[in-house]
Amino acid sequence: MRSTGKMTRVPNNMVSVSLWITVIIIFGSLCDGGKILVAPLEGSHWVNMDILIKALHGQGHTVDVIRNANSWFIKENSTYYNTITIPNTKGWDEEFAADFVYKMIKYEKEKGSWLSIVRLYLNVFDAVKKTHEMVCQLITNILDSEEILKMLNEKQYDLMLTDPVWGTGIILAHKLKLPMVYNVRWTTTGEGHFDIAPSPMSYIPITGSGNTDRMSFFQRLKNYFFYLLLDLQLSHFNVKQYQAICDKYFTSRVNYHELLQGADLWLMRVDFVFEFPRPTMPNIIYIGGFQCTPAKPLPHDLEDFMQSSGDHGVIVMSLGSLIGNLPETVTAEIAAAFARLPQKVIWRYTGKKPSTLSNNTLMVDWMPQKDLLGHPKTKLFISHGGTNGVLEALYHGVPVIGIPFFFDQYDNLIRLQARGGAKLLSIADLGENTLHAAIKEVINEPSYRLNMQKLSHLHKDKPVKPLDSAIFWIEFVMRHKGAAHLRTESYKMPWYSYHSVDVVVTLFAVVLIFTYCIFVTVRYLCVKCCSRKRKTE
Repeated sequence: MRSTGKMTRVPNNMVSVSLWITVIIIFGSLCDGGKILVAPLEGSHWVNMDILIKALHGQGHTVDVIRNANSWFIKENSTYYNTITIPNTKGWDEEFAADFVYKMIKYEKEKGSWLSIVRLYLNVFDAVKKTHEMVCQLITNILDSEEILKMLNEKQYDLMLTDPVWGTGIILAHKLKLPMVYNVRWTTTGEGHFDIAPSPMSYIPITGSGNTDRMSFFQRLKNYFFYLLLDLQLSHFNVKQYQAICDKYFTSRVNYHELLQGADLWLMRVDFVFEFPRPTMPNIIYIGGFQCTPAKPLPHDLEDFMQSSGDHGVIVMSLGSLIGNLPETVTAEIAAAFARLPQKVIWRYTGKKPSTLSNNTLMVDWMPQKDLLGHPKTKLFISHGGTNGVLEALYHGVPVIGIPFFFDQYDNLIRLQARGGAKLLSIADLGENTLHAAIKEVINEPSYRLNMQKLSHLHKDKPVKPLDSAIFWIEFVMRHKGAAHLRTESYKMPWYSYHSVDVVVTLFAVVLIFTYCIFVTVRYLCVKCCSRKRKTE
């Protein structure tokens, strides 16, 4: 890697600072084309990783992507990356996702009884467990193959870029001795911040708790309960699968959780316009919204549809890449609610068309979501609450009605709702009347749009675009073969040292011993005095 020139002085005014940083991004981040190994996830995680890979390819880097044999999203042939397909492996596919979504909706609709809640959590736990089992099989097939390992070593990669929800990249980076950069929001053990940054549970909500950063006493109790539940599920079950691989394939003792925490750089897919304020670390770089771009012109047929909406405007609905089919009763309720609206609707849905579908609703297999959200006719976005979609709506200042299904979606929408830009509808409450009422409220109440536009202005008011920042820091790690000076070593401390329990116990013992010595001394003097007095009498 070729190193860059040094910065001599930071200008005082803001315009000069912006220009200075831009010069660094354009010229200072230049480095010889490097070799990057990528271990991604499927689904929406791949969608944003793909954008990062394109940008890295544009900078002259060679990118190789690891994929399983039946990869759903990662295509084997591409013009801007090479693929390494691991034989005899499988991962999430449409059938697996459809079955998971169907069960989630069923249990949500039954919500109210403790039995349905238990079933809901067991279903999520089972799906996550099966996913990690498939990932562990992928890692095992790589480590068992001398041919694959020889090929990976001969390529002499400069960097591992991975999404740490799965452990493939984490274990391979250790095996190949590569610096590691995360494209991250979630990890194998939960929300990324909790792995390396101080996270007081008095004001930092745990995933799934439904809390904001302002909690009552009982909400804080709930927060601790969800922390224990998540720790039990993720740390004591999911991590154990990866730890078993570490124990099998590495000669010296390797702690998987320490490998996860030891990444050189965390490119965090959030923005504090969206995320609640919290402690952070110097090797966390915030790139929330890096996939967002100004809207491009729409295809003629979509543009004609948008213009035909008149002053009422258009509602855009998408429930993400994993939700291709819904029960017919659910889609019939959604279509019936749309039929009662003066607005027109563009609905991305690949399942069977509902019988209640009206002429005001255009159902499509695919749509240019970012361009539609940036269109002046768009009044509302109905979303499942995925990070990509939520940040795209925030970027374009479009209010949201959220229908969360699983994983981080509920938490994403809670954050947007807390800032006045979204309204939540649970699957259990989703029906023609509730959806229609929610749409009318969000469209007719100006505060939703005004709040989202304010968030949009804050999000865009930055000296450097998030994608440019991500590329700069990836190349920074490549140039310097890591970023150890930004990485804390606190994760290697035992829990009692990290929380200073040993110090507190020692100080308490010193105070106790000192108090006891005073007590014994005073008691001895009192006994002496009393003894002399009796002798005198």
